[in-house]
Amino acid sequence: MPPIKLAIIGAGPSSFYVASRLLSLLPQTSPQASQLKIHMYDRLWAPHGLVRYGVAPDHPEVKNCTHKFDGAAEDPRLRFFGNVSIDARVPYATHIPLSALLPHYTHLLIASGCTVPTLHPALPPSAHCVPALSLVHWYTQHPAAPPPPPLERLKHISIIGQGNVSLDVARMLLTPPSVLAKHDIPERVLAVLAASAVEHVSIVGRRGPHEAAFTTKELREMMALPDAALRPLVPALLAPPADGRPLTRQQTRTLQLLQKGSANGFGTTRKTWSLDFFRAPAGLAGPAHGEDTARLTLAHTMLDPSARAVPTGETSTLETSLVVTSLGHHADPATAWYEPALGHVRTVGGRVIDAAGRTMRNVYASGWAAMGARGVLASTMMDAYAVADVILRDAFPEEDVRTVNVGDVDVGAGAQTKGELGFAEDVLAKDVDVDAPPPEVEAAWRRGELTDYEDWKLVNAEEIKRGQQKGKERERMGREEALAFLEGIRPPRS
Repeated sequence: MPPIKLAIIGAGPSSFYVASRLLSLLPQTSPQASQLKIHMYDRLWAPHGLVRYGVAPDHPEVKNCTHKFDGAAEDPRLRFFGNVSIDARVPYATHIPLSALLPHYTHLLIASGCTVPTLHPALPPSAHCVPALSLVHWYTQHPAAPPPPPLERLKHISIIGQGNVSLDVARMLLTPPSVLAKHDIPERVLAVLAASAVEHVSIVGRRGPHEAAFTTKELREMMALPDAALRPLVPALLAPPADGRPLTRQQTRTLQLLQKGSANGFGTTRKTWSLDFFRAPAGLAGPAHGEDTARLTLAHTMLDPSARAVPTGETSTLETSLVVTSLGHHADPATAWYEPALGHVRTVGGRVIDAAGRTMRNVYASGWAAMGARGVLASTMMDAYAVADVILRDAFPEEDVRTVNVGDVDVGAGAQTKGELGFAEDVLAKDVDVDAPPPEVEAAWRRGELTDYEDWKLVNAEEIKRGQQKGKERERMGREEALAFLEGIRPPRS
């Protein structure tokens, strides 16, 4: 068996699911085990990507997948290198170009996700308009370290977009800090939330309740907020479709929840929220002299026969303290083989396709880097497993299947043989040192610039310990605090 020395760019769920699948299909007891090595790179100092820096603090159950990731990291054939950015330059990580990695690996997987928020053309970022990602990174202490929002002087916040991230942000703004305090949310964030003056959150969407992107679970959590109430909707919005088409199970449940309303009656709480359907942003004017609210112009919309939102010609104005755009994400344009028209890497069957439409031999992509920012952890896992199977099918051509033991998986089925696709010029090596990382990576690791999984385990244990002392899930560290903590206890690297 030729070696599979795989570099994975990204250390989020998709990366770990691919790695876990490969390690399990070629277990350490198999004859080929020593020929598989995986090096995982991430610009963040900590592993797990969106699980750590995207999941809302009050959703701890979503983070249970990290137990599986920890299991994969225990395999000595997997090494994690954190705080290193491959190609994309960020101020908080050591930069190493992809070209420095390629001569040292036989296989490459791009699983760097979608890290750039999609903006609305009518709402450029300003003091009165920020992407939802900025708030998410603030309350998860992402190394990008955006400043905290000035909640102490904001009364009305408008969120553009009606997906789950919008509801996450709204829930964080409306949930009493005393309720959040038991979860994985830093004390400094809780202090800002405790001083909040927010009284109302508008959640704006260009289509109606039948087309809303949020899940019933997220909506149910909003309805149950202990200190906030939903502004009642116009009854006509909750009627069945005028064309008589049947509703899906989720649509039916959504309408039932909206018809029932929130647990608290409107007018009984200091804080309120609303779902503003059939509205699309058309512009934002800053506060006039002596005022503290901006003016958000909303175009009224309706659905055309193909269910697209189109303007009716009417507009209205909403006075608001801050606009938060939550319109999805796309991959960093610095990502290798990034396709601007797609907003992510182009793939066919998990294999990366270059700009000329040719297949990159032994180059793959998984997760949001390959599909765009959609889906949940379950769909990410299924995609990652499928890509791992493709890697093995490519590594074991049909004629070699009988001599390779990979458990009960038929890696020869549907294998891609040479010549069936047009291949681009090879960018990866064939003869490599299976164990050693590239010299640039090794040097940065020895200098202490990069973190590894042992570092993460030390920080993770300390965060949990500090959290227990405060009666909460964990007290997480920011990047600088974590690196300083490691410097004080980590033995010299040799």
